[in-house]
Amino acid sequence: MATIQCKNRTFTNIEAIIFDKDGTLEDSQAYLRSLGQKRSRIIDAQVPGIGEPLLMAFGINGNKLDPTGLLAVGSRHETEIAAAAYIAETGKGWLESLELARRAFTEADSFIGTAPSPLFVGSLEVLQYLSQAGLKLGILSAASTERVRAFVQTHQLSDYIQLQRGTTPGGISKPNPELFIHACQSLQVEPINTLMIGDSVGDIKMAREAGAAGCIGICWNQDAPYLKSADVVISHLEDIKFV
Repeated sequence: MATIQCKNRTFTNIEAIIFDKDGTLEDSQAYLRSLGQKRSRIIDAQVPGIGEPLLMAFGINGNKLDPTGLLAVGSRHETEIAAAAYIAETGKGWLESLELARRAFTEADSFIGTAPSPLFVGSLEVLQYLSQAGLKLGILSAASTERVRAFVQTHQLSDYIQLQRGTTPGGISKPNPELFIHACQSLQVEPINTLMIGDSVGDIKMAREAGAAGCIGICWNQDAPYLKSADVVISHLEDIKFV
């Protein structure tokens, strides 16, 4: 077991670290913003006037993506449901609204693509450092398991990441603590010996309620007052050190 120092916080008896993906390891803000904008335009072409409200619902304001917004922290299924609800407000039936949203999301994928975004600078070296020290590492994301696996494969992380897990349509999603508990079971560790590192309140709430050893919030190169519930907030993964 290891002792981890992160700024002024020390975490003892650590066997594993579970990472969020988007916004934590993967610099996906530009991709998510473009994806949300395309989805909104496609739906607006079929339901005029709904584009701007959808952008607001997704958490997109101009060229900025709200790190606490739906697109940044929600699963694809949750985002589809939200889009369908906005469509239904125009008077369309629920099943029609849901199908329209699903088709728009699929069409947006074909335009924007589904290739993983870049790693944040320094992430690979930190994952190597932690893995070589004997810690078990995992990724637990609101994205689909397919996207998590594609991310790991694209960036050649399989030697360091033992758990690659996302969400499934209709399945449980963050901040349900069962996700973290199941992840720990897959890694054959206890939550009390596992750290969570993520960029959203959902990551922190999930791990806290699951009994994690600690919750580290990360917001790359900027302040993140919305992560005040974390034990400590960092702006670079390099802040994680062995004692």
